Amino acid sequence: MGKITRFILKVLGWRVDAHTPEGINKCVVVMGPHTSNWDFIVGRLAFASYGVNGRFLIKKELFFFPLGWFLRAMGGIPVDRKTRNNTTDLAVSEFEKNEKMFMVFTPEGTRSYNPKWKKGFYYIALKANVPIYIGYMDYEKKIGGFHSKFTPTGDVDKDIEYIKNILKQYKGKHPENGIR
Repeated sequence: MGKITRFILKVLGWRVDAHTPEGINKCVVVMGPHTSNWDFIVGRLAFASYGVNGRFLIKKELFFFPLGWFLRAMGGIPVDRKTRNNTTDLAVSEFEKNEKMFMVFTPEGTRSYNPKWKKGFYYIALKANVPIYIGYMDYEKKIGGFHSKFTPTGDVDKDIEYIKNILKQYKGKHPENGIR
């Protein structure tokens, strides 16, 4: 599958960074910048080229036939946002049930500019005791991949600022909505 997806990416003009998360079976992946719905498509192809099945949390209302089948096949995990449940615990239980899992988050939470990131990815990594990998997509250079591994320190605001400083060097499809 990796060769096919690398070929598709090449046809689309994209290349995948050679830096891979070697020897890691479980991690939270924080992706950025997220400025377009195309991010999902290019990102899925890139993950497949690495041989990684990225998983993601998505509102359960979208899990109707046939879309629900497709979302599950793509790695979607339904979340009921209307009930008072603990999404962190749900995500941690997914890590416990799987020997290999890369859970992907776009902490901006929107494709528009948002200076206030959602922090759930951070608390999930802490509670599941897994590292955070910083993933990126750069539409200007048409390259994406894993930048680096990050171990949370417990200072959420400082750590998120560190991650933002790495990701703001990359240009999204709509750079005006990117990380600043």
